[in-house]
Amino acid sequence: MNSSCAQSLHGTGETTPVLEGRGLRVARSGFSILDIDTILIAEGEVLSLVGPNGAGKTTLLVALCMLTKSFQGSIFFKGKKIGEEVSIDTYRRKIAMVFQEALLFNTTVFENVASGLNFRKVKKSKIRHIVDENLERFGIAHLKDRSARTLSGGEAQRVSLARAFALNPDILFLDEPFSALDQPTRESLISDFEAIIGESRTTTIFATHDRMEALRLSDRVAVMDGGKILQMGYPEEVMNHPADEFVASFVGVETILKGKVLEAKEGEIVVSIGGHKIEALGNDPPGEHIILCIRPENVTLSSSSSGAQISARNVFPGVIEKITLLGLHYRVDMDCGFPLVAYVTKHSLENMSLNAGKTIEASFKATAVHVLKAKG
Repeated sequence: MNSSCAQSLHGTGETTPVLEGRGLRVARSGFSILDIDTILIAEGEVLSLVGPNGAGKTTLLVALCMLTKSFQGSIFFKGKKIGEEVSIDTYRRKIAMVFQEALLFNTTVFENVASGLNFRKVKKSKIRHIVDENLERFGIAHLKDRSARTLSGGEAQRVSLARAFALNPDILFLDEPFSALDQPTRESLISDFEAIIGESRTTTIFATHDRMEALRLSDRVAVMDGGKILQMGYPEEVMNHPADEFVASFVGVETILKGKVLEAKEGEIVVSIGGHKIEALGNDPPGEHIILCIRPENVTLSSSSSGAQISARNVFPGVIEKITLLGLHYRVDMDCGFPLVAYVTKHSLENMSLNAGKTIEASFKATAVHVLKAKG
């Protein structure tokens, strides 16, 4: 992904964003469903909007596409205000949108991919070249004469994406484009899409509730809830330094502990959690109530009888309560006097003979603990 584009919007560069929204507000029946002061998208970047159902992701997409008039605020395309300095129709011809369900016409695959080009009155000779190129791009050239009604879900979404890319849009909008697909089909399409978006450098904004999808594809991630953007940043930044407890839980922080600072010295703190002491980095004063966030991949397990040297500051014996298979790894839930979660591989699981009820030693570094201020 093109993270340098995103960087120019945060640093000292003067790059004009390809798209900017200011004061975006949407209310229905007296309730606010979108409330965003500013959102900037750099040319060539991939921005994902992540959050639970009802977070406002689709509402924001629709507003940025200018597909609704029921919002307040201003949208700027390449520095020009849409509706004043550039017409809505001109802007719409520069963008493309793909929905969760492939919305295809009852005609052939070729005609579906060509439909947008026909609407824009592109020459027939040029249309055939563009369509064939994008059919090849998405691995569906062999389907070009098939009726869209005979396609599987994955095939139909490939057609939908090929139709969007055929328009060579300045900005591509995607609303949960992979969520309706079965896992093998979804993985195959995401892999192809990742390669295509990297090659084309198309500015892309997509909504998803799947954090792994967002982290894999994005230059930047915006976590949304209640119509607001709670945090926006590089994937690694959002994952490892969540702004609050909600963001932490949504981006995969499995251990979230509330405690009180006992000691503080030279950028390090000791926190009391259920009578246990956890060391972390921070400048919070003694007596301060805080929240500790620990990602499961930062927790190391070892057999209590192994005698292995452990360099981590925080080492606790614990009893395994539950082990759950999660795709390529296992989630291990433990009681260490406080709840703690770790991820292990199948090899580690078998090598240490991990099972429910077994006593294990869990460790994590002080640098692996992210500290948040407790609210209230």
